[in-house]
Amino acid sequence: MSDKPITSRSRPSVQLTFDPQAAPWSAPIDRYGAVPHEALHPEFVRTVLGRSIEQNLDLPDEFAVRYRTVNPQAIEAAVLVPLVLRESGFTVLLTRRTDHLHDHAGQVSFPGGRVEHTDASPIATALRETHEETGLAPEHVDVLGSLPRYYTGTGFAVTPITGLVRPTFTLAPDEFEVAEVFEVPLGFLMDSSNYRLHRASLPDGSERQYYSIPYEKYFIWGATAAMLRGMYQVLAEAFSSSRRS
Repeated sequence: MSDKPITSRSRPSVQLTFDPQAAPWSAPIDRYGAVPHEALHPEFVRTVLGRSIEQNLDLPDEFAVRYRTVNPQAIEAAVLVPLVLRESGFTVLLTRRTDHLHDHAGQVSFPGGRVEHTDASPIATALRETHEETGLAPEHVDVLGSLPRYYTGTGFAVTPITGLVRPTFTLAPDEFEVAEVFEVPLGFLMDSSNYRLHRASLPDGSERQYYSIPYEKYFIWGATAAMLRGMYQVLAEAFSSSRRS
């Protein structure tokens, strides 16, 4: 998802003032290295992600500021981080927004949106929005847990819900909002060398920091990349700890 995880039917209009792909970048600090493919088996993923995770994440300073000073009136939102169990290993299912949308056209995102008053929980929100946007029905998803909330600069508090997806589903994407649904190998996302840390100078003189993950023809950045980076940290720390024990 982009820096505003809410779909076009519920989010305010905010236009980018810089080109996220053109901003200079450097390799982020690599404390753990890559999590090897053979370690990313279902038992390990279930054990590590099968809980509510609240640890501090090593994300850009901008995120830390938001995390400490978030407005108590932040709008609650939730997204699904769908981990598809393919024969070749896990993949992460993502969407690309249609090019005609007024906000964040063409950007990569997780399926998700605003928590509605009829939703029993953020889990219900993530499953409902995923079904509406992609056609992935809840019965194909085994919910694991949640990652730390991500606070956006536009006033949303996003809860990422992790879930194992059985590869028996069929998709029916919302043609207005979703241009395509695609999958990225989890092993690619569990390699720190595939992440970039950008610093963009804004017209008001301030600086913005954000992660990106170029993958094939896709440019994953902003909130989506930050939450993926957070999941990488959680799994990489767990793997590193298991090797020491």
